Amino acid sequence: MELKGRTALVTGAGGSIGSAIACALASEGATIIALDRDEDVLSAIAGRLDGICHPVGVDLRDQEKLEAVAQDLVSEHGRIDILVNNAGILSGDKLAAVTLPDWHELMRINVDAAMILTRALVPGMRENGWGRLVNMTSFAWKSGGLTAGTAYAVSKAALVGLTYSAARELAPYGVTANAVAPAYVLTPMITEQLSEEDRNRQLSAIPVGRFCDPDEVAHAVRYLASPLSGFVTGMVIDMNGGLQFG
Repeated sequence: MELKGRTALVTGAGGSIGSAIACALASEGATIIALDRDEDVLSAIAGRLDGICHPVGVDLRDQEKLEAVAQDLVSEHGRIDILVNNAGILSGDKLAAVTLPDWHELMRINVDAAMILTRALVPGMRENGWGRLVNMTSFAWKSGGLTAGTAYAVSKAALVGLTYSAARELAPYGVTANAVAPAYVLTPMITEQLSEEDRNRQLSAIPVGRFCDPDEVAHAVRYLASPLSGFVTGMVIDMNGGLQFG
């Protein structure tokens, strides 16, 4: 699991899952580049990971700014070995309620930003003969969303497609691409954006009888980012507590 000498970029690093991932990778020796639009939260993470975390404040909706930031990071660090596309926003709007502006905003954050960063960082990984891409998708991609909305479910399905495409293209170069698909992680998306009725209904449907912990997701990412995962690519690790098999 040793990642000493590796550099990992984590988007949405200010959130519950993102910060857990950043800490998990740092615990294995990786230098962390933490991206988030909340600079106060990033400063707190940088303080926890003193000396091995570089906070970068950027709004993923600003595609031109994100592309410029990505190029600056590559120039500054030489190469980035691990990319975790974790950032995302949730919408509960079903098909009839979806507006095109809301659809485009969600896709810019959940899908376009992941593509922009992947495109920017992959050349360095290929040249070095080693790299790890990990995309944070969701149980929503294959369940139709359940409590999540149409645009969110579609965005997570798109991330799975990006994962498969990158895995197929990059396998000969020592670069793997995988995804993690959690269901109902204890984050503000669950505690604040779902109603109590929705939370109780989903909790009763989960066979293991509880919600997922962010550290459990971070542990899966830590494995996929490790040297020991080099023979695993094009996979989606389901973390749904037994909601659906296969």
